[in-house]
Amino acid sequence: MDLAYIPSPSTGVIDLGPIPLRGYAFCIIIGVFVAVWFGNKRWIARGGRAGTVADIAVWAVPFGLVGGRLYHVITDYQLYFSEGEDWVDAFKIWQGGLGIWGAIALGAVGAWIGCRRRGIPLPAWADALAPGIALAQACGRWGNWFNQELYGKPTDVPWALKISEGPNRVAGTYHPTFLYESLWCIGVALLVIWADRRFRLGHGRAFALYVAAYCAGRGWIEYMRVDEAHHILGVRLNVWTAGIVFVLAVLYMVISAKVRPGREEIVEPDAVDAGGVEDAGDAEDASDAEGVDAAKDGVAKDGDASDADGTAKATEKNGAPAAEAAKNG
Repeated sequence: MDLAYIPSPSTGVIDLGPIPLRGYAFCIIIGVFVAVWFGNKRWIARGGRAGTVADIAVWAVPFGLVGGRLYHVITDYQLYFSEGEDWVDAFKIWQGGLGIWGAIALGAVGAWIGCRRRGIPLPAWADALAPGIALAQACGRWGNWFNQELYGKPTDVPWALKISEGPNRVAGTYHPTFLYESLWCIGVALLVIWADRRFRLGHGRAFALYVAAYCAGRGWIEYMRVDEAHHILGVRLNVWTAGIVFVLAVLYMVISAKVRPGREEIVEPDAVDAGGVEDAGDAEDASDAEGVDAAKDGVAKDGDASDADGTAKATEKNGAPAAEAAKNG
């Protein structure tokens, strides 16, 4: 008898009249919102303009979704192109299946296009968005809970995930790897935020830290999963990918710290120019005010001088008769 477990939803779709609200898509949308919202706050703190992160996300998000789906379809092609399967299902993204490796890779291409159009350095934008991306992944992983997919090995721990009978799955209790990865991503976000404040990471190093930390967790979580996957030398493909990307991210942090130490002082030139114009206007107003005060002081001094001259002249004129009176007296 199971004393405790995490229940799975009976369905991953809620019909709002003619509109189906799919849990998987809902989690992805929430994740994108969180990433853009938090990334915008960090971008403004770095000296950028409000709204810039969202403008670039318009390019990055669609590219990321396409890249994530392509990676999944290519690495799990047997699910769509083998005998008895319908290749049209490859386009049904709401049924699940987004590879984070493809999402980040192609999403970076979209972000590069957006940054280039705005004259913004991509590494600085990626640093601002890094913890937000980790939080977005934490939200997105709950889409796997709605679809009852990507769970781990059978277990009877109190936090086991109960899976119902269905296509390509056997009823039972399993490790909730979606929950493990979600919690790990939250930890990664907190790590990047702390490290960025402590060491003032720049030139893409905050983003590289996010990548390395995520890969470290994804490696051991991937070992627990029981879903079908390709293997190389007996090791799941995603474990190999996580290991290789981890090494590349660490190398980037080390080399970047030596070649380009410190952090970018200017992340959005347009924001600085606008600030410079405003500062110049304030300085000009202050200069004008000082000029007016100086003019007033000058008038006051001239008036005092005139009064003094008049008094002196009057004294001289009145002084002569007084002297003569003194002599006559």
